[in-house]
Amino acid sequence: MPVRVVEAFQPEKVPSVAVLLPCYNEAGAVGAVIDAFRRALPDATIFVYDNNSTDGTAEIAAAHGAVLRREPRQGKGYVVRRMFADIDADIYVLADGDDTYDAESAPRLITMLLAGPNDVVNGGRVALSNGAYRPGHRLGNKLLSGMVRLAFGANWTDMLSGYKVMSRRFVKSFPITSRGFEIETELLIHTMESRAPSAEVMTPYRERNAETVSKLRTFRDGFRILRLILLLIKDERPLLFFSAVAALLSLIALILATPILIEYAETGLVPRLPTAVLATGLVLMSALSLVTGFVLDGIATARREFKQLFYLSGLPAKD
Repeated sequence: MPVRVVEAFQPEKVPSVAVLLPCYNEAGAVGAVIDAFRRALPDATIFVYDNNSTDGTAEIAAAHGAVLRREPRQGKGYVVRRMFADIDADIYVLADGDDTYDAESAPRLITMLLAGPNDVVNGGRVALSNGAYRPGHRLGNKLLSGMVRLAFGANWTDMLSGYKVMSRRFVKSFPITSRGFEIETELLIHTMESRAPSAEVMTPYRERNAETVSKLRTFRDGFRILRLILLLIKDERPLLFFSAVAALLSLIALILATPILIEYAETGLVPRLPTAVLATGLVLMSALSLVTGFVLDGIATARREFKQLFYLSGLPAKD
């Protein structure tokens, strides 16, 4: 049954809802997705951003009544960046055009956003069939989500879900840098860094329509996501990153130096001078890495505070 969102930031105003569907060659599914979201959220405006499709996706989206726009730069990150910049709404519902996410869950996610109050609600995926999740995707999601939880204290179980509901102040405070599927990871880490209140609601996840093909490449995109996580750890948790580098350098130095120290204790000689010099250099590099971590950690703390102030500046005015 369609649900109208009537709770609002102000009692007399119904919040505007925008459904955002980035699409690349989704002609076999996008029409059904638009119709499903229109039934679930009859008051929402549905936007389809076509990303250089060659199969008629744009024409089908327009025929089903969506607001059609285009992003020529290839990659989901570019499309989401354009959507967030172009569209003004109180609530943003981000999904994919492949008909794998459950549109009927959108009112539940919006209710959680407003009732929290939250600024981000992640639609965690519960597979309805074995074919919905490829084994490589499932394993990669668990490993990458675990890394982010350890490094940033994230509370989502499904970091790579493309189904999210967000407030305007969160969307407009998000400086997207990703080009492709890393966008979901960047969304989560920005949520943690800005300390935006968030929640996760588990939603049904269907197998992809047989007429469409997944654009996600397990290894290529997995390595790109891993690279982004490591870069963000370096930028946002520099003390953790450079402490790990320092520990690794110290361990290598210890392995190299142990035989030399044992031999020196027994004979008073240092026959392998180059190895001793290398071990000494590694220890100095380890100390330098640790100092670098402390310096950059202070800068990162100031940057996080600036992000939080910018995010908080989007708070609605109180009566």
